[in-house]
Amino acid sequence: MPEERPDTLVSVPARPGAFSFAPARTALLIIDMQRDFLLPGGFGETLGNDVGRLAAVVPPLQRVLAAARETGLPVIHTREGHRPDLSDLPPAKHRRGKPSLRIGDPGPYGRILVRGEYGHDIVDELAPLPGEVVLDKPGKGAFYGTDLEEVLRAQGVESLVVTGVTTEVCVHTTVREANDRGYEALVLSDCVGSYFPEFQRVGLDMIAAQGGIFGWVTDSASLLAALPRPAAAAV
Repeated sequence: MPEERPDTLVSVPARPGAFSFAPARTALLIIDMQRDFLLPGGFGETLGNDVGRLAAVVPPLQRVLAAARETGLPVIHTREGHRPDLSDLPPAKHRRGKPSLRIGDPGPYGRILVRGEYGHDIVDELAPLPGEVVLDKPGKGAFYGTDLEEVLRAQGVESLVVTGVTTEVCVHTTVREANDRGYEALVLSDCVGSYFPEFQRVGLDMIAAQGGIFGWVTDSASLLAALPRPAAAAV
């Protein structure tokens, strides 16, 4: 059974309107902040992308991660990647696009997007702490092929603070999946990133459109101002 915790609500200014949530029923979800996507020479760059565009996500996300740990929010990390034998990699995904390296090929950080390789793991600045959940996913959405829903149910989570990369792909897919399962998602605009500025803008607009069809959008400063701090930290 989920731990019984107080359900005091806090409110964050957001689009399309204020987002109210109980921190005791909320988890921080950090999507795919992996070396293969963020570092030069990784899979993101083999697709022809400027990986420097994702670097701006790291500092604000570090602050949010520290606050979540201080506040006691469950922290869940995801990593997109595949088994070493690539048995969970559909041929259509493997051959898509025109990268200089494909999934499973040797790269600067080990085999591209293969579990257990250096490049598959999360960047040092956001490394999980012992006890934090790390889910390996074979697809774009964090619910597909993972135990995410079971983890959320076990911890009594009803709301998600969503961060990570990329905004229009894995973040968007996960927010849509969460919406279909009844979770309320708050996406932090400066803690999600895209290789393409226009996709970043449109992706966030789509989430908040039509009265919040998929969720809410705000920035990290607004969330940090709303999170309750432990008494010792507030002194």
